[in-house]
Amino acid sequence: MTYYYKLGEVPHKRHTQFRQPDGSLYHEEVMGIHGFAGIQSILYHLYPPTAVRRIEKETNVSIEYVDDAPLKPRHLRSAPIPAGGDAVYGRIPLMGNSDVVLYVARPTEAMDYWYKFAHGDDILFIHEGTGTLESQFGALRYRPGDYLVIPTGVIWRLIPDDGVEQRLLVVESYGHVTPPKRYLNNYGQFLEHSPFCERDIRPPDELITFEETGEFEVHVKARNVITRFVYDHHPLDVVGWDGHLWPFAFNIEDFEPITGRIHQPPPVHQTFDGPGYVLCSFVPRLFDYHPLAIPAPYNHSNVDSDEVLYYVEGNFMSRKGIERASLTIHPNGIPHGPHPGTYEGSIGKKETHELAVMVDTYRPLRMTRQSQEIEDPDYAYTWLTD
Repeated sequence: MTYYYKLGEVPHKRHTQFRQPDGSLYHEEVMGIHGFAGIQSILYHLYPPTAVRRIEKETNVSIEYVDDAPLKPRHLRSAPIPAGGDAVYGRIPLMGNSDVVLYVARPTEAMDYWYKFAHGDDILFIHEGTGTLESQFGALRYRPGDYLVIPTGVIWRLIPDDGVEQRLLVVESYGHVTPPKRYLNNYGQFLEHSPFCERDIRPPDELITFEETGEFEVHVKARNVITRFVYDHHPLDVVGWDGHLWPFAFNIEDFEPITGRIHQPPPVHQTFDGPGYVLCSFVPRLFDYHPLAIPAPYNHSNVDSDEVLYYVEGNFMSRKGIERASLTIHPNGIPHGPHPGTYEGSIGKKETHELAVMVDTYRPLRMTRQSQEIEDPDYAYTWLTD
């Protein structure tokens, strides 16, 4: 993350003696990105984080892509997917490339293990549900509309509240997720024109140190395999940590929209910058106020990117036949734009109450076998007027 935070107890100087009550040393762990040139945090453990009792292959996790799928606009109806499983093994892959994979999930179970993606950061968008994201950095409560940004290196599990339905959009990044650089000054502080700032970002706020011994599992995804690491000690044995790298929550309702006299392009909605993609938030906002403004977006060609929209709430002004938890995909190579009647119908409207998440990728997305099972086959032809 972009600013310093601390939980628990840490020594006055890093890399110096920090002793437990029995006189033994706490075990220091430096977790950072880009070698030792990026942001980092330092954690202090009761037990060495390297002390593994057993290592076993859990499962293969390669994704089955459909590489002969034709080039066309697509609409995936994910609302009816069955609920079940947990936030990792219950997710359904819909599309991806070498930079990012998009999943949906409706978990019904708490994870009874901890998880880490070794190749990059995870973003969990909480469409429905409440609960706790638990990691070695502490507990972080989540609610609908939260983006949970989990850096690689963090071991975590999602614990849904009992009896509360859950629905997630998962963005798995092969690299690191950051705020857009244009929102930050040279010191990493959010600038005044940024649509959100440090006050909107929620770090873990409760650090519980577990001293239990027994058998504890951490599942690590790397190289298309999930490996099970079994420890004799509880993996959340941290007594304190500090630094700039930690999981956080940001709620979509805290994104302040940028508006103008005429229609503003999608970059004004950008929320995060990922490896080979951008993530944007469409939120309730006033429409354009030029006397001749057309609030609906103009037709445009995605020359360099594929556009994915995940529809959260409200009526999206430029689309018809879309429902909650729908995804539309408009690939590069062909133009796209508002449905017939929506362009003219937007004239004179003053505001919108839509909520949506957009992911634009710079490499073409490959569709999965699972995506074909929930695709609306007629969507590509819904721009016809006869």
